[in-house]
Amino acid sequence: MKLSGGASGLANTASEAEVVRHVLIDRALHWFMAACIFVLLGTSLLPVYGIKFSWVEIHWMTGLLLTFAVLIHAIRSVVSKTPRHMWFGMGDIFEIIANFKKDLTGMGTRIRPGKYSPPQKLLHHAITILVLTAVITGFMMMSKVDTFLWKRNPYWLAEDKWGIVYVLHDCAALLLITVIIIHIYFGLRPEKRIYTRSMLFGIFPKDAYLNKHDPDRWQTTDSK
Repeated sequence: MKLSGGASGLANTASEAEVVRHVLIDRALHWFMAACIFVLLGTSLLPVYGIKFSWVEIHWMTGLLLTFAVLIHAIRSVVSKTPRHMWFGMGDIFEIIANFKKDLTGMGTRIRPGKYSPPQKLLHHAITILVLTAVITGFMMMSKVDTFLWKRNPYWLAEDKWGIVYVLHDCAALLLITVIIIHIYFGLRPEKRIYTRSMLFGIFPKDAYLNKHDPDRWQTTDSK
């Protein structure tokens, strides 16, 4: 009986020491979209470096999967969440200025963010813009590929228009590599690993939640 009670007490203590940051479906979507992006980058860049394989079909099919995941994520963001938690606005600019002043002069009060800090929001917006640009231009380029859904029609845009599409698609891919490197770098930094862990397991240390975030701006859930 003592062992059972002790185990229950430890479980309750562990539960009280953590809060939920990301529910399961959001974590699954995050890693699924990440896998799709890495496959897309690999299938587009590896042939450039001399690694030859049949990459076109893998590339466009993965693009369709990424588009489907992005649509689900967008719908969930609107229906099941409050988009304002991720939206960058004037309040975030004031937060950056106040915290910069605090770090530089020691004056003023440090503003704790809600669920996402201003840098996290900006990174999310950058990835969103780049992925949407790659997806839209990729769909346009698929008109030049024969699939089981349609026959290729490479003439529905003039050559100069195709040049713009190619430039936008390639620039989005190259910039996405840079943003991903930044994302991975900060995700591996010791003080940021709690955020990476939360994207893996969903949980976030309660002491970090209380010290680093404003509970009034980020209300947690008990469901993972």
